[in-house]
Amino acid sequence: MTTLLRYQPWTAHRELLNEFNRYFERAANGDASSGATAEWAPEVDIEEYADKFVLYADVPGVDPKSIEVTLEKGVLTLAGNREKAVEAAGVEARRVERSSGRFFRRFSLPDTVDGEAVTAKGSNGVLEIVIPKRASSQPRKITVNH
Repeated sequence: MTTLLRYQPWTAHRELLNEFNRYFERAANGDASSGATAEWAPEVDIEEYADKFVLYADVPGVDPKSIEVTLEKGVLTLAGNREKAVEAAGVEARRVERSSGRFFRRFSLPDTVDGEAVTAKGSNGVLEIVIPKRASSQPRKITVNH
């Protein structure tokens, strides 16, 4: 079997920096142990609106029903597992770039969120989590009387 490798001189450097960032993020959130068991972390986009935050996590190949989303003490946690692809018989060469195994991400949320109204749904390999802000934390216009 021949293994094909693509030469990417900065890949190892980038992976090392990403691992350091994940370690410090876990340590800052007080969870160095749980993250250590994760094999990968999904890429995430976060948007803020006047009334909510929306988080999009790339989790292709993961059944949305199997993803564990929890919110405890202002920390949103995403956890789950992507199964390793079954190796087909007769493969002469293979290049694997997709991570498999357990994933884990944590996010500290501001005090302004309404933890009781968080919703999550998955579609086309993307997990969407909507985190509304409490009405009392949203700006309101005050009329000045004269």
